[in-house]
Amino acid sequence: MKSFSKTDIGNKRSMNQDCLYCSENPVGSFQNLFIVADGMGGHRAGDHASRLCIDSMVSSIERSENKTPVTLFEEAVAYANQTVYQEAQEKQEYEGMGTTMVAGTLQGNTLYVANIGDSRLYLLREELTQITRDHSLVEEMVEIGNITEREARVHPQKNIITRALGIDENVQADFFEIQVQDSDIILLCSDGLTNMVEDEEIEYIIRHSNTLEEAGNALIKKANENGGNDNITAVLVEV
Repeated sequence: MKSFSKTDIGNKRSMNQDCLYCSENPVGSFQNLFIVADGMGGHRAGDHASRLCIDSMVSSIERSENKTPVTLFEEAVAYANQTVYQEAQEKQEYEGMGTTMVAGTLQGNTLYVANIGDSRLYLLREELTQITRDHSLVEEMVEIGNITEREARVHPQKNIITRALGIDENVQADFFEIQVQDSDIILLCSDGLTNMVEDEEIEYIIRHSNTLEEAGNALIKKANENGGNDNITAVLVEV
């Protein structure tokens, strides 16, 4: 396994509210762990929410006695949600903060994924496939046929998410279990990448890069060239 991770403030924001975690080494019962979180909230609150989410998830996984990947993720999500929510209730400067979260771990030939919000995980094999589904207003509109996926990309309400970690006392994550093969490439990213770079262009950049580092840097560069309207985070893993 090889991995590369990078986060960038982008062109328009004064602060980077994205946070990432990238470990090819064991974390608790997991053989490896990769997380991207995209925070939201007022001054410094989003930055704090995404960092607190990742720190809480990693802490939960490290100390858990569970061995089942989905159970480990469920515990970690519940603990992170409780931690972020409680701090938002207790400290005025963090009121209303929350964060998206997408996490993945490779256990043998199986990729286990958890997500909340609109940060995404993709799998590149014969083609680039989005594994996670966005918890967003426009995604719901696409699913019921009100708008097309292309219309969703430029919809004025595309940034409204319907599920986030830390906003309510309880939160429901989605879980996925994917069989992987040698040479598969996994991409975890925040919407600062996917709002600026089309999926076809993401696939082209990864395929035409010699290393994961070259691909990650090229993805962030392209997002900034296309506007860089938000913070940009990418974690790439080659099986």
